[in-house]
Amino acid sequence: MSVRTLVVDDDFAVAAIHRGFLEAMPEFEVVGEAHRGGEALRAVEALRPDLVLLDIHLPDMSGLDVLSRLRARGGPPVDVIAVTAARERETVRQAMSRGVDNYLVKPFTRTAFLDRMREYLAQRIEVQRLGQVLDQDEVDSLMHHRPRSPIMPKGLSAVTLRLVTDALRDSENDLSAQEVGDRAGLSRVSARRYLEHLVTIGKAEVQPRYGMANRPAHGYRLT
Repeated sequence: MSVRTLVVDDDFAVAAIHRGFLEAMPEFEVVGEAHRGGEALRAVEALRPDLVLLDIHLPDMSGLDVLSRLRARGGPPVDVIAVTAARERETVRQAMSRGVDNYLVKPFTRTAFLDRMREYLAQRIEVQRLGQVLDQDEVDSLMHHRPRSPIMPKGLSAVTLRLVTDALRDSENDLSAQEVGDRAGLSRVSARRYLEHLVTIGKAEVQPRYGMANRPAHGYRLT
């Protein structure tokens, strides 16, 4: 079942871009757009979305106030991801304290947006998988208290790295960057960046191979 999503942004053009990003993902269904805080609150009541992409800078009220009202309302819960240019420490802290589920700072690339949505989907699936009563490990997983993995280079995401790792793991033979990209849904250049990161941290190794016209090329496999 797709995630019913409401896009909230005061800029009509930006809202349309975010809608387009989401419509490229079959897991999401955009059920509406809103461009003011009051409009967003009414849309949530009328449309009952599962997820709201919420700008902080709205013309009639702060997105933080919208977030507070969403958390105080009755009815089915709604997830909220802040998608905003607001990057002040206090704003981010306030968003966290008021129950934002994730925070994506503008400007960002399409890839960064899609990666963040995939992270949200993975978290949503995990919540649905768990039972009604959780043990400490499950609580820690949901609260993001597990030890952090090594810091990712700028522009790389943990979700996409996992896709690249899975592509290598599922193959009996070493793979080129193009082959990994085809399996993970990435361009060859993007796949190579992730593969080089895996080699750097010792999770993969490079294997000599020959490509078209018998030219030297590289293959990759997990260590």
